[in-house]
Amino acid sequence: MKYRLYVDEVGNSDMRSSQNPNHRYLSLTGVIIELDYVRTTVFPAIESLKIRYFDSHPDDPLILHRKELVNKRYPFHSLRDPAIETAFNKELLALLKDLDYIVITTVVDKLEHQHRYSVWRYDPYHYGLAILMERYVLWLERHDFVGDVLAESRGGKEDRRLKDSFARLYESGTDFVKADKFAQCLTSKELKVKQKSNNIAGLQLADIIAHPSFKATQARRLNNQLPNNFGGAIAKILESDKYHRSPSGKIEGWGRKWLP
Repeated sequence: MKYRLYVDEVGNSDMRSSQNPNHRYLSLTGVIIELDYVRTTVFPAIESLKIRYFDSHPDDPLILHRKELVNKRYPFHSLRDPAIETAFNKELLALLKDLDYIVITTVVDKLEHQHRYSVWRYDPYHYGLAILMERYVLWLERHDFVGDVLAESRGGKEDRRLKDSFARLYESGTDFVKADKFAQCLTSKELKVKQKSNNIAGLQLADIIAHPSFKATQARRLNNQLPNNFGGAIAKILESDKYHRSPSGKIEGWGRKWLP
């Protein structure tokens, strides 16, 4: 069976912004889905939701973006009607609960990273991606699966950065997962990068999940309750059975990892 890790990020890797509380963290979330299941189940389910609530057409499909949904911006302005918003939210939560996928989130505290490694430090993006990929590759190996990785395009330089970071991991491995294991479990040595406008169902799912998962990881790090909002409701679903976890059921360190 072949799987794909769909990657979405929250925040940025610019170390100069680490002093700003709004830009202190970089979070990477990967959503693991079996490829045939994407074709037969995930894509049709997401398209059906968009057609029923936003009049999406196959010739000009709408792309789900969390920020636009939250702010009810066009073409999601129908959510300004409280009744429609309630119905949509209920169906979206049901969909997130019913679909079969695995989630892994890494969060890099860039300020702490800067203080702890004042002489030498990883690029924050590479750091977060390395930990994410370790867990993905070990998950594939444990289940005797193979897979690849698809990330959302950010444009020329950013895409090159993503691809270079992935290539370094594939060729050199990490301190905990050697390069031969990457080669054994991954079907491609290159990171796939596509724009969300290509209507990639897995990327839209990752976009919806990434921010709630980041906030949940942050809350649990601070020993706080999950947020009492729609994102918190998504986080509860992730904690119930979507996060990657140890054989004993532990999420921290497996499905969520705080760095450094």
